Formats: sequence, structure tokens, C-alpha cells
Amino acid sequence: MPQFMKAGVRELYESKFISYEEALHKLKSGDVISMGSYGNEPMGLLRKLHTVVDNGVEDLTVWMGFPAENYPFIDNDEIGDRIRINSIFYGGPLRNKQYTKRVTFVPNNLHSAWQVMANNKKPNVFMATVTPMDRYGYVALSLSQQTELEMLDTCDLIILEVNPKIPYTSGTVRIPVSKVDYFIQADYPISTSPVYPVTPEQEAIATNVASLIHDGDTIQLGIGGLPDAVAEKLMNHNDLGIYTEMLGTAMGKLMWAGVVNNSKKNFYRNRTIAAFCWGSQELYDYVNDNPMIEIMPSGYVNDPFNIAKNNNFVSVNSALQIDLTGQVCSEKIGTMQYSGTGGAFDFAYGAYHAKNGRGIIAISSTAKGGTVSRIQPTLSLGAAVSISRNVVDTIVTEFGIARIRDCSIRQRVERLISIAHPDFRAELRKEADQLMMW
Repeated sequence: MPQFMKAGVRELYESKFISYEEALHKLKSGDVISMGSYGNEPMGLLRKLHTVVDNGVEDLTVWMGFPAENYPFIDNDEIGDRIRINSIFYGGPLRNKQYTKRVTFVPNNLHSAWQVMANNKKPNVFMATVTPMDRYGYVALSLSQQTELEMLDTCDLIILEVNPKIPYTSGTVRIPVSKVDYFIQADYPISTSPVYPVTPEQEAIATNVASLIHDGDTIQLGIGGLPDAVAEKLMNHNDLGIYTEMLGTAMGKLMWAGVVNNSKKNFYRNRTIAAFCWGSQELYDYVNDNPMIEIMPSGYVNDPFNIAKNNNFVSVNSALQIDLTGQVCSEKIGTMQYSGTGGAFDFAYGAYHAKNGRGIIAISSTAKGGTVSRIQPTLSLGAAVSISRNVVDTIVTEFGIARIRDCSIRQRVERLISIAHPDFRAELRKEADQLMMW
């Protein structure tokens, strides 16, 4: 058998293993910690991170997005300012702790998240979970390349958990063991995404969305019950491709069903491209050692000008609220930060400029049990414009499809009212008249 690994690499790798306690003692007051995301989140370290305050460490800043669980350093309010959290995208645990003022959101588009982090408060410590070393002397950040590659090139201290449950993927995920300061042996189930039930409204929306996707198109889907429903409606399509921010279970099902083969793509033909992979264990088993799937940095994948290189590209994302001129809020409920922009604007802008591109915002017509219309004359006080109306293409609800790209305000108002819930259409028209939205 050929010898692929340099002499001494195995010994170097094994010499770098330390315990969790030893690793946490490497942290010092004032450190700024960044980490791997989703399946590459260092759950073992994060479960113990709160203990550093007992060692006199304070003034820590932790960058994170969508934590896999409500870790003690997040949940324990008594920690106070000794550990503060900056977030580029809120999940439930962070969203629920906004009131403490220990957690703050930093606005960003995912394609530029690293620059935002570096310019706001530059990390000097990087922690993540990786695969065991391969026969070439590399470990792999297989499931996320959101900002991980840039962190590896920037941070002074790199501590990685080694977990045999992490699958191997292709792309820019390999790290030479010589680049790593310390390893920790780990063995726990990695983070999987929630399973969202599909509602009858989402079924109807998905049918409308699927009608806009054609054989041979390249698609991007988000997360949740709605993308799952859309994927189910695409099972009779042929020769689809994937170029996406998140590779989720719904898209995995399309791949292993043969619906996605990437054969018609003009940009990365025959390969599925994603910035991170988060889904079920079945998805992780499928991507493991699959040479047709590449995980690459979001700074590249989410670059709108790279997205626009995909001919016949269809982006499908959701939102919380839309106004009658086409402004999209996908991250706030009034003044409360709910999630983040993520890649919503990146993909809307890229789809807008792609040859035969289509940017779809799929949204249920109502919220709060049907008592509130998601289509409003104006966005709520405090809402953020996640996607400018200048690049919004098509809005889809369970009541129809409204293509508003290149439309006047009058046309937009008419078309959006036509797909609002019937119970709210008369009031929307009355308010549009009062606001002179014509």
C-alpha cells in the first residue's frame, strides 16, 4: 500500500490530545471565541465552557449563531458579563436571552459574515468538532464552512474535538493536523435539525412553488416544514441541480431519489454545492464520502455574483412579513430580533441576476392562528427590511402566485392583495387607499 502520510504525522497528531479541563485552562480573560457551526459545533467544550468563570476567567466574548442546545453558559444569567455572546443568527436559546443584554445580534448577510465578525470583534480562539485524521494527515470540518476557514487562518489558538460520528465530505474542509494546537477525543451524537410538521397551508404553498420550478433547474431551499413540502412536490421532476447555503434533509431526499443529478448545471456541473449541511442522520450517512457533494465557504457560495452564475436558478426562502410594495422582513417580529438575514438577501440578489433566474418568497398568508395577515400595507414598527423590494421577484402564498418583479407600486399592491387571505383583502385595499399606495 502506498504511504500517503508524512513520517511523524501520526505521532504529531496523537501528541496534541488533551482533556477538556486542560483545554479550558488554555482560555484567558479577554479572549474572543469563535466556533464551528451545526454538525461541527464543539458541543463537549460548550457544555463545560461556563466552568471557566470559576477559574477567574472573565470578559470572554463568544461568537455563535444557531446553538444546538441551551448550554449553561447561555442559560445561566448569574454569569453576567463574564461571558458575552455576539450572534450572526439567532436560534431559540439566544433569542430567549436577549433580555439579559448578554446576547446581542450583529446584522450581516452571510456572504460577508466573516468580515463583519472580524471588524466588530475579531476572534483569537477557534473551537470546533472534526473527523478523525485521515490517511493523508488531515482532519475535516465536514459539515460547515460558513466562516470556519477564515477563523482557521486568523485565530491564534485552535482547539478541535475529534468525533468519529462526523461524516467526511469534499470541498474546502480539510485541515492539516500541523495547523491545530490541541485535540480532544469526543464521541457523542452530532447535531441534527428539527423535524417540522407540514401544515395544509404549506402543502398548498408548496404546490404553487413547485409549479415555478422546471426540469433542469438549479435550486436553493431553506429550512423548515415549507421547504420539506416543496421537496416532496418536486419528486416527479428530472435533472435538478443544487447550489445552496444549507444542504438539508429535504434536498437529501431529492438526491437519493435521483431527482437531483446536477447534470444540467452550467456552474459546478455534476456536483452539489453548499456552505453547510444540517439535517438527519440519514442525510449525514448519504453525504459521507460522497464525491459529488462539496462544502465550501459561505463567502464564496453565498456571494451573489457566484449565485448569479447558475443559469435557470430558483431560490426558495420564507419570510415573517411582507408589505404591499414588496419589502420583505425575514428576521424580526416588530422590534424583537427573531433570527437573522442569513443568506436570504444573497440568494434573492443572485437569483435576480441569474440567466432565467427566479427568486421566490414562500409565505403563509396569516400568522397567530389566522388572526394576523403576513401581508401588510407597511412593515411593523421596528421590522427590518431583509430583502429590498428592488430585487424581490415572486411572492407565493397558499392563495396564489404574485410576480412583482419589474412591477409598479400599483401593480404590486393589486397582485399582493390578490394572494392575501380573503379575510384581510378588503382591509388591505382600504388601507392602501388611505396611504395613497397607488
